[in-house]
Amino acid sequence: MPSLIDIRRRVRAVKSTQQITKAMKMVSSSKLRRAQERILRSRPYAQEMLRVFNNLATRVDPSTHPLLNDDTKAGRTLLVVITADRGLCGGFNTNVIKTAAQFATEHSSDPGREVALALVGRKGRDFFMRRGFDVRYEEVGLFQQVKWSHARAIAKSCIDEFLSPDVSSVYLVYNEFRSIIQQRVVVERLLPIPKLEPQSPAIDSVDYLFEPSPEELLNVLLPYHVSVQVARALLESSAAEHAARMTAMDAATRNAKDMVDRLTLYMNKVRQAAITREIIEIVAGAQSV
Repeated sequence: MPSLIDIRRRVRAVKSTQQITKAMKMVSSSKLRRAQERILRSRPYAQEMLRVFNNLATRVDPSTHPLLNDDTKAGRTLLVVITADRGLCGGFNTNVIKTAAQFATEHSSDPGREVALALVGRKGRDFFMRRGFDVRYEEVGLFQQVKWSHARAIAKSCIDEFLSPDVSSVYLVYNEFRSIIQQRVVVERLLPIPKLEPQSPAIDSVDYLFEPSPEELLNVLLPYHVSVQVARALLESSAAEHAARMTAMDAATRNAKDMVDRLTLYMNKVRQAAITREIIEIVAGAQSV
């Protein structure tokens, strides 16, 4: 049976941990509000950008720009894995890493279709670098404050890899923010740029005059469109990370409270047993005298 000193030491340690988890929950809650506002503002822009782009792309020959060319070519698939830089956020990083590993296993089974990785976030970088994967790009430390320059750098790396002869497609895998208690792992194709089906044949039949030419517009819009989609994925992942950490730290705080209650009850039982034993010894000693 542990002594009272050991139990009190454990209670103090659990209470200290409870204070840390409670503080981390409050910090994540504050960051989540800002991240949620940013993602709610960026989603309509990214969706409208995709709609406008598809309206333009359907009126030009896909072969006029390499980012639109959907012809199947031999080459590797580049998978951009977006994880967090820190842990203590439940299954946030584990779910993304598991999905990315499964994607790499499935696609690497085809000859000539091996998967190369672009790793964003320290957790994914540490996991895949230790396992000998082909890593073409890595970026850590950007989730302290996600900036447009980060998205442009990642998008430029993806475009350069796609334009090289040994990469045939680029995919993103990240956590999409759905709500505070729900995040969904998403795998979506980034390059070649997927096309949307026209919502209305009447709208699709309308002819437009472009100034400058559609080809010149695509040279400017397509890299910008890729950067917008990467920025949206980064903001989604940032908001989902804060939500997952807030939920995990809330559960840890409640578990710490339950543990303190159990240890306090056990400590009282041990103390009562010690008092009872001392009384019995005193009574027994008095009777013997």
